[in-house]
Amino acid sequence: MVEQVYNLDGIFGSLSDPTRRDILKRVGKHSMSISDIARSYKISFAGIAKHLNVLEKSGLVFKTRQGKEQIVTIDPKALLVVNDYLKKYERLWEDRLDNLDKHLKSINKEG
Repeated sequence: MVEQVYNLDGIFGSLSDPTRRDILKRVGKHSMSISDIARSYKISFAGIAKHLNVLEKSGLVFKTRQGKEQIVTIDPKALLVVNDYLKKYERLWEDRLDNLDKHLKSINKEG
């Protein structure tokens, strides 16, 4: 249901850039203004704004206006979609490894 609202390709594409991952980590701790975010990087304000637009378009963050500033906040729903997606593969590999373990133990008992 939620996966239909969020585009996994967009989310993973957003996360492919180290600057965007770092921005996400920072706003994950607390909401920040775009100016505060920009101060942490040797990138132009316009460059940071572009990174934030990519994150916002993918649903990882949202902006709200507070006076003259725009405040950036992480949107945990998008991260839950990613987590649910990756959990499926975690279960798949755990099952495969469990089956391999059982198979190897049965071979050892026979030999």
